[in-house]
Amino acid sequence: MKLTILGGGGFRVPLVYHALLGDRGPGRITSVVLYDTDRSRLSAIAAVLQQQASGAPLDPPVVTATTDLDEALRGADFVFSAIRVGGLEGRTVDERVALDLGVLGQETVGAGGIAYGLRTLPVAVQIAQRIAAVAPEAWTINFTNPAGMVTEAMIPYLGDRVIGICDSPSGLGRRAALALGVDPSSAFYDYAGLNHLGWLRGLRSGGVDRLPDLLQSADALASFEEGRLFGVDWLRSLGSIPNEYLHYYYFARETLVAVQGVQQTRGTFLLEQQSAFYAETGQHPEQALELWQKTRAERESTYMVESREVADAGERDERDMAAGGYEQVALSLMRAIAHNERASLILNVRNRGVLRHLDDDAVVEIPCTVDANGALPVTVSQLTDHQAGLICSVKAVERSTIEAATAASRSAALKAFANHPLVDSVTVARNLLDTYVDQFPNLAYLRP
Repeated sequence: MKLTILGGGGFRVPLVYHALLGDRGPGRITSVVLYDTDRSRLSAIAAVLQQQASGAPLDPPVVTATTDLDEALRGADFVFSAIRVGGLEGRTVDERVALDLGVLGQETVGAGGIAYGLRTLPVAVQIAQRIAAVAPEAWTINFTNPAGMVTEAMIPYLGDRVIGICDSPSGLGRRAALALGVDPSSAFYDYAGLNHLGWLRGLRSGGVDRLPDLLQSADALASFEEGRLFGVDWLRSLGSIPNEYLHYYYFARETLVAVQGVQQTRGTFLLEQQSAFYAETGQHPEQALELWQKTRAERESTYMVESREVADAGERDERDMAAGGYEQVALSLMRAIAHNERASLILNVRNRGVLRHLDDDAVVEIPCTVDANGALPVTVSQLTDHQAGLICSVKAVERSTIEAATAASRSAALKAFANHPLVDSVTVARNLLDTYVDQFPNLAYLRP
């Protein structure tokens, strides 16, 4: 089978290839095509993959690279979309513009996420159109952030053959199960929400919901990242465990102060770190894998550092950073579809009536049963009033952003900024929109 990775020069691509090397089942991926617009980044990542494949127990997937999108797509069985329009340079602007105007600028949450979406959605739609024309039988697995928003924008062209994935829900479920001493692979996670905006509301093992036991144990909650981030009292008040990204909502003021107080934003840190990696790999390609591993370790250990400081959550431990992230979700999804191997995964798919507060076509993040027919959402408990209110508000923002990007609507873009829960003023929203348009030439379509 052939896998095409869009954004093939991206830093996290070796995680996907490592997962493929560990797949020894029949019918595995035998060909990987890396597509990117940056040849130097393609060369660097290809060098990492070549060194990963050295000494593999089975014939490793053959890797090729191209800057021609149609060439990359032809004959693909699966397409991974993992692009970053504007690169990390764009992320730094997303963050800094928001912070300068007194609101959070995280890349997928709030003003920064909206700006990222406005840049990304036109390109994602063009890619979806090319996939539909060149590889209509391919399954598209969308990693591109903001993942739920981008997946919803691609569905009109690809239907249910595009599925969004994220490793945050599965990581949360795994950590919660381990805190209870439950085998993560045997548990059912009653999780629901939008991408980067969801809650674990139940954890069933042996037919029994074990989440109440977890919420009653202060020691168990303190043993994993989300328990430390949100605190025992707040988790018990909620009666659920939020996705880590909800820290930006529940502790918005404290996090804003913490982020404004650092010398460099997360985007700036990653830009400097990864620029150094690509430059050094270009000079010493024989050390590509070693350089990548070193850079990745530093990247993971500093993830959401400001939120952990606000919560006094301490350093990330090995269990929080354990392998098995989005690349394993992607591999499980591919095998389930390609080989009709029934799997249960938390994915970004159309709602289809599961959550009654949202319409059928709204892309939500919920447990699904996956087989050769694709992903089918399963029944979960309904949202509380608090959860439904926040989700409906953010879904309206996502749809305004999609409308702005696909219809070149400035008024829709303004609504997206103004209606977001983390933007507290229409005046601020207008300033955000104007500043982002001034900073990014490809947002000229939103000028007055």
